[in-house]
Amino acid sequence: MATDGPTGTLLRDISPRFTGDVALNPTIDFIAGTIAGMSSLVVGFPFDTVKVRFQSPAIASKYHSTFNAIATIVREERFIGLYKGITSPLATVALMNGLVFASYRFLLKLQLPDAACVPTLAQIALAGAGCGIVSSIVTTPTELIKIRQQALLTPTTARQVAWQIFRENGVRGLYRGLPVTALRDCGYGAYFAAYEATCRYFSSPPPSAGTNILAEVESQLTQLSWPALLLAGGIAGIAGWVVTFPLDVVKTRVQGSQPMLVPVSESTGPRGGVSPSSGSSSSPGGVSGRGGLHKTRLHEGTPLIKGMGHPLPGGNENGKVAAKTKMRDVNPYRSTWSTIVHSYRNEGMAVFWRGLSPTLIRAIPVNMVTFAMFEAVVHTLS
Repeated sequence: MATDGPTGTLLRDISPRFTGDVALNPTIDFIAGTIAGMSSLVVGFPFDTVKVRFQSPAIASKYHSTFNAIATIVREERFIGLYKGITSPLATVALMNGLVFASYRFLLKLQLPDAACVPTLAQIALAGAGCGIVSSIVTTPTELIKIRQQALLTPTTARQVAWQIFRENGVRGLYRGLPVTALRDCGYGAYFAAYEATCRYFSSPPPSAGTNILAEVESQLTQLSWPALLLAGGIAGIAGWVVTFPLDVVKTRVQGSQPMLVPVSESTGPRGGVSPSSGSSSSPGGVSGRGGLHKTRLHEGTPLIKGMGHPLPGGNENGKVAAKTKMRDVNPYRSTWSTIVHSYRNEGMAVFWRGLSPTLIRAIPVNMVTFAMFEAVVHTLS
């Protein structure tokens, strides 16, 4: 799922819950959903930064708890340190909302024989999972830039990080971690299904098969109280994250690292590990002794992300490898499966839930701000 989930999009999808019998202008609908999404992102982003720090093995040991991490980041990097990497997701909020909303409705309609049918929770979950896969086209580069910024302990900009990635690996580099991002974003299915299930539980009467779904939604959902809506949003957020959180940990590790290329003769066996001669060191740019990411040791004047990549043997100073040298990526976080295996072997099953606490904590303020902001914008512009 995206940084704070599809809350803003979902509000636009079920806007009658908040506006009663007043029909929304599509422009107002879009503006309200986008502003609500941006507001929730700003409120919840410090917790997202803490989550990423917990999931990055090279720096996770610095922090002991969610609020200790917040205090440490503020003390060492000032308050702005909590908002490293927020630029890229802020810039794509509108695009993400539109893409998730459109693909969700399209995929839902594909499953219904006609507009009079009320979708089952399974159909809603399937449409949600599908729209998550579609949205990964935007989510992958957005979160790649965000994670790289959040994992660095020195000031950077989204533009610098994006340009560095593009210069070294091209467009393909910006889509590092696409498969695991798509798998993680299938959590939209659990999000939409949990939200709808909770709303149906508090709605009376339940939807009937012979009623137009939009009319049914408008007639029922105006009965829901604010506590019920907030509870539905909270349950949806928790369900969406719990179902796919281990994949989020894997995604952070894949996107937070870069290829570590060595000549084929220097790599070992079918598992692609580094041989003793090639060095599994814990020096800057190497792999930490307990399976961590390449340690980043940046100082003033050091080129951006210099320490995050492994030197490319046989290449020039810009990291370009000689065309005739066959190289092999031995980064333990080079793929979804290799990351799962390496993380489990070195840190156990608990590693796949690292950072869950700040993620669940932020669900409360994020949902409250999203609902309130959507309502305020709609009433202001209507």
